This record gives sequence, C-alpha cells and structure tokens, in this order.
Amino acid sequence: MVANVYQLFRDTVQSKGHRPAASVKVDGVWKTTTWAELGQRAEAIAAGLIDLGLKTGDRISIFGITSLEWSESDLGILGAGCTTVPIYHSNLPEDAAYILNDAGSKAVFCDDAAQCKKILETLGETPDLKHIVVFDASAKSLDDRILSLDELIENGTTALESDSELVKTRTETLERESLLTLIYTSGTTGNPKGAMLTHDAMLYEAEAVQKIGVISAEDTQFMFLPLAHVFAKVLEVAWWGTGHVMAFWEGEQKKIVDNIGETRPTMMAAVPRIYEKVHAKVCSDIENDKSLKGVLGRWALGLSKEAAKAEAEGKEYSSLMWTLAQKLVFNKIGERLNERFGGRLRFFVSGGAPLSREIGYFFKYSGIRICEGYGLTETSAATCVNLPTNIRVGTVGLPLPGTEIKIAEDGEILIRGRGVMKGYWNRDDATAEVLDANNWFHSGDIGEFDEMGFLKITDRKKDIIITAGGKNIAPQNIENTLKSISPLISQVVIHGDRRKYLSALITLDAEALETFAKDQNIVSSTFDFAEVTQNQATRDHIQEKVNELNSDLARYETLKDFRILDHDFEIGDQLTPTLKVKRKLCNERYANLFDAMYPYE
Repeated sequence: MVANVYQLFRDTVQSKGHRPAASVKVDGVWKTTTWAELGQRAEAIAAGLIDLGLKTGDRISIFGITSLEWSESDLGILGAGCTTVPIYHSNLPEDAAYILNDAGSKAVFCDDAAQCKKILETLGETPDLKHIVVFDASAKSLDDRILSLDELIENGTTALESDSELVKTRTETLERESLLTLIYTSGTTGNPKGAMLTHDAMLYEAEAVQKIGVISAEDTQFMFLPLAHVFAKVLEVAWWGTGHVMAFWEGEQKKIVDNIGETRPTMMAAVPRIYEKVHAKVCSDIENDKSLKGVLGRWALGLSKEAAKAEAEGKEYSSLMWTLAQKLVFNKIGERLNERFGGRLRFFVSGGAPLSREIGYFFKYSGIRICEGYGLTETSAATCVNLPTNIRVGTVGLPLPGTEIKIAEDGEILIRGRGVMKGYWNRDDATAEVLDANNWFHSGDIGEFDEMGFLKITDRKKDIIITAGGKNIAPQNIENTLKSISPLISQVVIHGDRRKYLSALITLDAEALETFAKDQNIVSSTFDFAEVTQNQATRDHIQEKVNELNSDLARYETLKDFRILDHDFEIGDQLTPTLKVKRKLCNERYANLFDAMYPYE
C-alpha cells in the first residue's frame, strides 16, 4: 500500500519513465517533460530543501500562478517531508503575510519579481520565514537572500551525489496521517482558515478517481486553475497517480482558448465563470448576426430554453421543430466549439461554484459533456461528481466511493469520509463549529438528493435571504439564471435580507458590452466602458432580461429594482481567486446603492 503522496508520484515515475508527463510552451513552442525528468527535478528540489536545513513537517509556501515549476516545487516540498502551504497569486502583501505567519512557513517559492517584492515588503511580519526561492532567476537582484530555483536544484543535485538516499530516507518518515498541505479558504468573510489535509485525504481522492475511471494514463489534461485551490490540487494529485499528460497554460487569461486548441486536451476542468463566458460569446454572436443564420440561431436558443425548462421539471420535450433546431444549430455549435478546443475533448469538469442549470443544458444540447462536481476545501474538493456517461444537469452527481453524505433536518449537507480535513490549523474553536463528535463535516451548503440519488445544491446556508415577509430565498440560483439570460451580464449580487423585496447589483462584461454598444450605435469611435454601462439603451436591455427572469419566478422571488455598476468585479477585490462573489463585502461596500432601492423603508 502506498504510504504517502510522494511515493504515489515516485511509483508513477518508475512505471512511466520516458513517457511524457507535462507540456509547456517555451519560446512559442510546446515542449515535453518526461516522467523521468520530472522525477529527477522534484528529487533535486527536495534535496535542496533538506540541504537548506528544512525539517520534516516544516511548512513551505508557494506564491505564484499555475505552472510546471509550481508543481515541481510542490513535489520537492513533499519529497523533503514538508507541508505545502499555497498562496494565491492575486493575494496582496498583507494577505500573503497573514498566511505565512499563521502557518509558520519557513520558506517560500515565488514565481517572479512581483511576488518576491510582496514578500520582502512584509518580511518583518513573518519571523519564521528564512528562505525565498524564485523561479525567475532575474529576480535574484532584488535581495541577497533570494535563491533561484536553478540554484536550489544545483545544490540538491550536489547533495544527492553525496547521499543518493537522502530524499528516500526523508519520505519514508511520512505516513498517511502526515500533513500534506494547509490550504487556506479563500475568505469571503474574515481571515482565511488553513484546512489541514493529510496524505491519506489526497490518496483517497486519487484512489476514487481511479475507481470511477474518469481519467486514464492516455489522457491529456489542460491546467490553468490556480494550484493554490483545492480543486486544482486534487487534479494535480490525480495526474501524479494516473500518469497522464498535463499541459500547462502560458499564464495569460487571453491565451487560454488558444492554448487549449494547441494542446488538444482530452479533458479539462474549470470554474463556472469560464463556461459562462463561452456561452455568452456564442449567444452574443447569434444575437448580433443579422443573416438567416442569426435568425435560425435565435429561434433555436428560444426553443432550447423551453426544452431546458421542461427537462428541469422532469417532463419530456420533443417536437419536429426542436429536432430541427438541434440538427441545424446546436450540432453546428458543438462542432465549432469542439474544433476550437482541439477536437479531442471527451469532457469538461466544472467545480468551485454552482453551474447554472441553463448553461448546463446549453452545453448538453451542443453535444459537449460538462461533469459538474461538488466539494469544499475542507473535504479535499471532490465529494460528488457527474460522470461523462451519467450526467444529470442541475445536480453535482453521485458521492464518490467511500464518501458518506446525509442531509440534516435544516437541509444542510453533512459529509464524512477519508477526504475530510483533520481540522483548521491553530483554530480548535472553528474546527468544533464544523466537525461534530461523529466526524460529520457540516458544509454550510443546503441541498437535497433527487430520485436517482444525485445531489442538488440549492444555496449556501449563510446566503439564504429571509425577506421581511418571512420568505426564504436562495439567491445563487436566481443570480446564475440571470447571468445565463444575457451575454452582457458578468456578475449579479442579489440583496433583500429582512427587506420587503429583492434588488440586485449587476456588472457587465467589457467585451460583450463593446459589441452591444457598436450594434446599438451608442458609440461612434472610442468605447468608454463606464459611460456605456449607464446608457439608457444598456439599462433598457438589462431591464428586458430582468423582466424575462421575473416571468419564471414566484412573485416574492422577483427583482423589483437593480443598479448597473460602472465597473466589473475584480479578483482579489470583490471576487475570490476562484471567481466567487464576496457577498458580505459587496453588501457593505455598495450599501448606499442598495439602500437607494428601498426609498420607503
């Protein structure tokens, strides 16, 4: 039996040898790293850390965007018998300092000069931090205390020449219950808490992935999700366990789609916002197409909404018109998207936040599989997942083998199994709030099982709005539905707790808005995003979409008023690194706007 995650990786290195492990773009060309090469670099990094004096159990942070170097450093940390403490690339200096100090990190890997500067800026607040290692060697000039990754590898290689068993001896001390990683929750409210995940928790996830058979050694996965997040962490460990190829993005959002087409993955994972943007782009193109093709597209989209509504209600939807719409429009959409994604994609995985039911059906009708799953940082991410051969849109699938789930009397989802965390680092009080005496983790999510045993998530317990009339409303479902109705809409925050009715703040997508502005002749030459958001034509369009939303809602769920912001939300500000809205922050920051929508209170 494999005792720890590094041994899982080492076994794959031994069995896969010279097969490709990773693909990265260097100087405009995609280059391959073999498992043997990856194993050699990981062992050298581990030996380099041991040579620096790092001890078993020491915490070491990684501060940067997702890259092959990030994963190599993660492996090196585990090979040194230490615990990885990731920090989001978007974190501010004070956020990084909080995590470094709370975890007591002894060393930190940074990807470039910008991240090193953040560390150096708050160095006086992190007394335990002794070493800084940077991927980009040019950043060494910032401070004499910075060591480049190449230098660390060189030092480790020298150490291994003196003792070839150095890393093996260290990793043999690791057990399944040893601490693998401290992953800090993204903190939509208050300071983040470090979830303690063991080697056994991630080994369980790797074993479960193999049991359900969704990923094999023949797959190629495209990775751009932040490795600081547990969703990506599980995918990373699954990669080490199955031995497939991981293609890493170039590090720029605007190049993601091109990178996917170039690497031709067979599977990839993303948060819902990515699928929302793809859906919005397709719908925007159809709405702005004045040809017969556009007329057919708009007709088909209208029928798809009827079909999705019927399916969601458990009814059959079948007609000659719908059959034609699928053949003439949705099949073509699917073909174009599949080609854009490289032509080999078997399925997508969606996680990190709820996927709009409407968008799930859109991809289904286009012949593209999106396997929505569910989990939390505290449960090592994957708890439930739809399988490519058994997808029920609107659910997050069946529980993974070995995971128990039950619904509490108040609707809260409770989870128990090997994937559940040991607790929060240095926070026994917070641990006691979510882990009960019978080891059930109280998720804070509200849900239910359907007749086939698939889990549905209805909302976050703390986000439930209770109106002045006593009606309980789940805002996320309404927000996601509105986003799916118009390609212009980027984010929605619904408000109304203890108030007579619901209101909303709406942000718009810059690219879609610019197209809309040209189509409506709002601008002649220069596009001013803030100005166009407040244009009456824009307001009228959003009002039309809100009316469409309201027509399908109970009266007490409808939006009575809304405001369009002159800016979109940003990661690290109103959004978490996984693109979730920080609801409490928005309610506080935009209190004046919300209050203005309740003039008689």
